[in-house]
Amino acid sequence: MTSQLVAGQRELALDPDGYLRNLDAWSEEVADALAHQSGLQLTAAHWEILHLLRDFYRTRGVTPVMRILVKLVERELGPAKGNSLYLLGLFPESPARVAARIAGLPRPVNCL
Repeated sequence: MTSQLVAGQRELALDPDGYLRNLDAWSEEVADALAHQSGLQLTAAHWEILHLLRDFYRTRGVTPVMRILVKLVERELGPAKGNSLYLLGLFPESPARVAARIAGLPRPVNCL
């Protein structure tokens, strides 16, 4: 992962794992740039999950791990979306980790 991200006119610092060093620097433009680094084009379905993650972090102060993310999505968006296969389709490899990075949040604790 690069240690810098260019989003519009801004250059932002990233940690060695590609997460924003300054969480307050996040914007939808930044999310698009982070997604592009991961080879993703954000759709409305992605944005639903990203906004859920940001709301969860704002109220709880922690980034959810996969199991909690699945339950959160199931509770808020229904069982058709609240499952690991749906989330893997949107955020391949590790949905909790990839989605958190794109949402501008810290890496979930205990996520490899």
